Amino acid sequence: MAQLKYLVIHCTATPEGKKVTGADIRKWHLSPPPTGRGWKQVGYTDVIHLDGTVERLVQNNEDANVDSWEITNGATGINSVSRHIVYVGGCAADGKTPKDTRTAAQFAALEKYVKDLHRRFPSVEIKGHNEFDNKKACPSFNVQKWLKEIKL
Repeated sequence: MAQLKYLVIHCTATPEGKKVTGADIRKWHLSPPPTGRGWKQVGYTDVIHLDGTVERLVQNNEDANVDSWEITNGATGINSVSRHIVYVGGCAADGKTPKDTRTAAQFAALEKYVKDLHRRFPSVEIKGHNEFDNKKACPSFNVQKWLKEIKL
């Protein structure tokens, strides 16, 4: 068990408007190669769907600690002290070009999620995946700029 240090925001890196289910994410992450990554756990605690619905992928006890059974595979090197959330989208229609594709419902859901977590755990740092791996565009928007925009 470790103290929760980061909330890391991700995108699914899928084309704008393409529906992705929790089952899709589980398949991508848990299925053995070449179908999936062969991980023991998915990469995210929660997913925000196009309609703003938040789906829990990995249970957690909502405290300020990361228990071993709560660890997800979101970003190498920090998973034991992080919670990871992903929004569906993050790529233009070509499926390759990074683009902030958040719908109005996703904007609202992510803001509510982040503000609630910050209210409960003010010391937790909110970061984009690309802040830990600069080779990645994920989550396809500047999280620090967005946090200022939502007055956090």
